Amino acid sequence: MRLISILSILILAACVEIKAQKPILISEDSILFGKSRNPGISVYIPEGNFKKTLKAWKKGMESGTRSNLMTERGEMSIFGAIIKDIDPNPLNIYSKLIDLDTVVKLSVIFEVNKDKYIEKSTGETELSKAKIYLKEFARLCYVDVAQEQANAEEKKLHKIERDLSSLERQKTRYQKSIQKNESRIIDENGNIEVQNNELTRLSAEIVDQYKQLSSTVTSDAQKEKKDYIKELNRTKRKTLNSIRSSKNRIDKAHNEINKANLEIPKNERMQTQVMEKITKQEAVYQQFADKVNTIKAY
Repeated sequence: MRLISILSILILAACVEIKAQKPILISEDSILFGKSRNPGISVYIPEGNFKKTLKAWKKGMESGTRSNLMTERGEMSIFGAIIKDIDPNPLNIYSKLIDLDTVVKLSVIFEVNKDKYIEKSTGETELSKAKIYLKEFARLCYVDVAQEQANAEEKKLHKIERDLSSLERQKTRYQKSIQKNESRIIDENGNIEVQNNELTRLSAEIVDQYKQLSSTVTSDAQKEKKDYIKELNRTKRKTLNSIRSSKNRIDKAHNEINKANLEIPKNERMQTQVMEKITKQEAVYQQFADKVNTIKAY
């Protein structure tokens, strides 16, 4: 049991580590470009998306200049790039982007003049500016990745919240159904009482009319009496039908109430489960939101 507990803690820790932000590593490097190796800088972008990083790099290189970033066999070059954060003068920039699965490596050579590159021996200030520029580029790329992750978790959270709202509306419908059917039962019972009174009156009237019929002499009077008795019986049948319909509606209302009373506890249990999911997903989303804010502060 102790071993299982330790394993559970290690697995949980591993999951948290996967979600946590990684550092952006940057270092001076000797970079092979074409057939020659020259001093440059490499930056590792955690969780980087290769295609999006490449698109952002191309846009950054071509910004402010008419030059285009040329690519040949995975190597990129641009002549006369304008990056005022590094140097007020145009730069020739040679770069490579490599997808290393969990990170994207960007290696860059900054050529100030013919065969003169930004490196420690040519000036700490320019080297520092170049590092800051590349780190900022990596930070923005990493922020985009983390923001997408946070947005995905927020979307999951909203989906669960919509599920809860749906359950809440469903419970409200059940409660309204109970109220509506309880009111219907009262109305139908009232109708039955009225119709029963009418039935008693009709039955008594029919008995009385039959008595009068037996003492009626003329054929015209007998016909009139029989027609009246027939109308009373027709009204009696309608009254009985009305009572039967009310009883059927009462039975149906009771069934609806019973159904709602059975569904409400199920609904409440489901709401509890969904609220637990919301609490967990809120914590997950907060982790990613914190991750975004931490990376923004790099």
